[in-house]
Amino acid sequence: MRLDGKVAVVTGGGSGIGAATARLLAEAGARVAVIDRDGPAAGAVAAETEGLARVSDVGAPEAVAADAAAIVDAFGGIDVLVTAAGFSVGGTVETTSPSDWDAVFRAHVGGTWLWAREAVPSMRARGGGSIVTIASQLALAGGRGNSAYIAAKGAVLSLTRTMALDFAGDRIRVNAVVPGAIETPLLARSFKRAADPAAARAASQARHAMKRLGQPEEVARAILYLASDAASFTTGAALPVEGGWLSA
Repeated sequence: MRLDGKVAVVTGGGSGIGAATARLLAEAGARVAVIDRDGPAAGAVAAETEGLARVSDVGAPEAVAADAAAIVDAFGGIDVLVTAAGFSVGGTVETTSPSDWDAVFRAHVGGTWLWAREAVPSMRARGGGSIVTIASQLALAGGRGNSAYIAAKGAVLSLTRTMALDFAGDRIRVNAVVPGAIETPLLARSFKRAADPAAARAASQARHAMKRLGQPEEVARAILYLASDAASFTTGAALPVEGGWLSA
């Protein structure tokens, strides 16, 4: 699966799934723009991939527009968009503050919307493209104590499907990956919120049919597939990469 000559934007590309994806897309021949609010992390991944780093807020319309314009100016356009930026705060609907709820939706749903909004015109002008969003197995199976994150990931799935229909005529494919629990900084912070982090980690491992956590590179390989011409007849799909969580 090659992306030679393609330009790929990866939000949340400074760590976790985003960083693994940026590296893999670069290995596949893409020129990569790494978007992250952590400047040193974005810069490090961009240096590894010989790409472009932008330190930015994916939920800010003006920032996203400026970043997209800079990428188009530097690389000539956008062919692939991977929206991996996001975070979780934990909590039920009763304990989650309005500010935390809004911030989680702003990053996951708003960031996906705003970046797609900027990328689609460039993809259309270049004859097509691929958008890959990041959902979660929890959006399909449900989960406890993480209501804002799970609700936001459900919204990302719905947004993915409607964008797939809206832009199919422009040869823009839009798909989601549905990861299970993946060894990322986000997951580590989630475990730390538990009363017994070690027990929370063990329970998560046991919940997967494969009895282990996933690695970012395993999700990145699925993203590469969806981004590439190997998935040329795939749009509106939600591809599970969750170690059997949904079957167990």
